Amino acid sequence: MWLNESSIGDFILLGIFSHSPADLAFFSVVMVVFSVAFCGNVLLLALIGTDSRLHTPMYFFLSQLSLMDLMLVCTIVPKMATSFLSGRKTISFMGCGMQVGLFVSLVGSEGLLLGLMAYDRYVAISHPLHYSTRMSQSVCLQIAGSSWAFGTLDGLIQMVVVMTFPYCGSRVVDHFFCEVSALLNLACVDTSLYETLVFACCVFMLLLPFSIIVASYVRILGSVLHMHSAQAGKRALATCSSHMTAVSLFYGAAMFIYLRPRRYRIPSHDKVVSIFYTVLTPMLNPLIYSLRNRDVMGALRKGLDCCRSSSQH
Repeated sequence: MWLNESSIGDFILLGIFSHSPADLAFFSVVMVVFSVAFCGNVLLLALIGTDSRLHTPMYFFLSQLSLMDLMLVCTIVPKMATSFLSGRKTISFMGCGMQVGLFVSLVGSEGLLLGLMAYDRYVAISHPLHYSTRMSQSVCLQIAGSSWAFGTLDGLIQMVVVMTFPYCGSRVVDHFFCEVSALLNLACVDTSLYETLVFACCVFMLLLPFSIIVASYVRILGSVLHMHSAQAGKRALATCSSHMTAVSLFYGAAMFIYLRPRRYRIPSHDKVVSIFYTVLTPMLNPLIYSLRNRDVMGALRKGLDCCRSSSQH
């Protein structure tokens, strides 16, 4: 795939855990979080897919977010866990390239989708009478498709370019997965131009959807302030609270990692924050959108009642 003589050797993922008691406890916590993230997102996908009350634009976008989170944790955590438990920290050149491509694609797609989901909330609150026409099925498919498409394109470009660089020295990646900046530190050519382009790409992929979020919520706040009923305003803001929480978690961690100049980056700090948005955020998203949402909880109770009734028969 890549015409590169350095593609013969494997990389070594340094990881984030040692075998100290504290790190063993930390590893156990991460695995519990991974299990909750996996089960929570699978359950949310099943509820949205089977309950007709959840066949609305907001829950369609939420299903796409859950799918992205599910794929993200499965791309990172199983390899990290097997490397730690087996002591074999190697990853093949091709496997590393696939991990780079999937990670960048999913993070990019999720950032764009969260931005466009803010537009959905804006239309629902500011233009409720036109919601069904402005957020038709074709529009929803275009929004979700564009998020996946731009994220995947970004991932493919970065995967091909990064894995084309020669790696003729150390193969030890100071991270728990094949992260772009950690790999570039090992390249035996000058990558400064590409790093500048990657930084510009990160700025675009983060700040563009973030500006959509800010603009949407400014308009939402304006609409709420003009509502005659204080109770209606509270309900409108309540529908946005889950999305605002998810945005804060995702963009806070992503901006800390990718919008800092390289000279201020410390690998140990980056690894800890990466755990936050590769494992913790995918766990929190289904909890945020389910525990605070009567429709999802209603669908869950309906599903549990159906399971009980079928087991009794």
